[in-house]
Amino acid sequence: MTADEEPGYGIGAVSRRLGVPAPTLRTWNLRYGVGPSRRSPGGHRRYDTRDLWRLEEMNRLIRSGVPPADAAREVLRVEAVPSAVPEVRTEEIPSPLAERPGIPTAAMLARAAMTLDSRTVYDWMEASLARNGVPWTWERLVMPVFETICDRQAESGASVEIEHLFSDRLLAALIRLTARPARPVNTRPVLLACAEDEQHSLPIYALAATLTTDHQVETRVLGARTPYPALADAMRRLGPSVVFVWSQLPATGDPAPLASLPVLRPPSLVVAGGMGWREGLPTSVRHVTSFQDALTRVLTALA
Repeated sequence: MTADEEPGYGIGAVSRRLGVPAPTLRTWNLRYGVGPSRRSPGGHRRYDTRDLWRLEEMNRLIRSGVPPADAAREVLRVEAVPSAVPEVRTEEIPSPLAERPGIPTAAMLARAAMTLDSRTVYDWMEASLARNGVPWTWERLVMPVFETICDRQAESGASVEIEHLFSDRLLAALIRLTARPARPVNTRPVLLACAEDEQHSLPIYALAATLTTDHQVETRVLGARTPYPALADAMRRLGPSVVFVWSQLPATGDPAPLASLPVLRPPSLVVAGGMGWREGLPTSVRHVTSFQDALTRVLTALA
């Protein structure tokens, strides 16, 4: 169905669907510009699917404690709304957000995390990963949201629960993207792990998800706080082409254990990722500090 053919909905039907009084909907339209964008043949204002999406999200934000003016600014700033919406009956208006989540701004995603709305955080992350890919989502949404959460922690000393919820939902969305490709381009997997005491594992899952979904590379992720003897055993069993070890904090970035990793035949390239690594990395180990550099280094090794 094209935009011109899409049915419009009257204010009464929208009010019943959202549970928002019609006078409130009129106020949102007059005061904030969040209202119907179409007209019926008789000249009456009608809400289309995009309007319903905005109202659904504005209503959710307000219920979570966001002032109406701020909620309106956020929904009007959304860059991407579902482009293809299933045909619906006028007497039965579905929730566009529930059927196919739109892509939020970083501010909207941060607010969902701060209200501990785990379902919305997960749905939005999954939608963005599917639509825009891992690198875009990481740079445009994940990093700004973590920056917002860290700023709040610095100001109040609280918000640890917000960080944990956001990290957990993001990790769940990324793990789904790391399954073995149907036809991997590599015969020897890429092995990813955190340094022995490093708990920040999201970057290695983001890298693994990108390698899997964008480049059909088979990966194995050992996760956070991987003891070096366990990493060595995994190397011997898998014979990986690349071993990527992540250290985010200097406390976990002791380079000495990397020198004791087994030398395999054929050899494995060891890549140390992150800003935590201290001076003294073995000469055979490559050091990268950005997402793009890590991706390039691994793909170059595979080629």
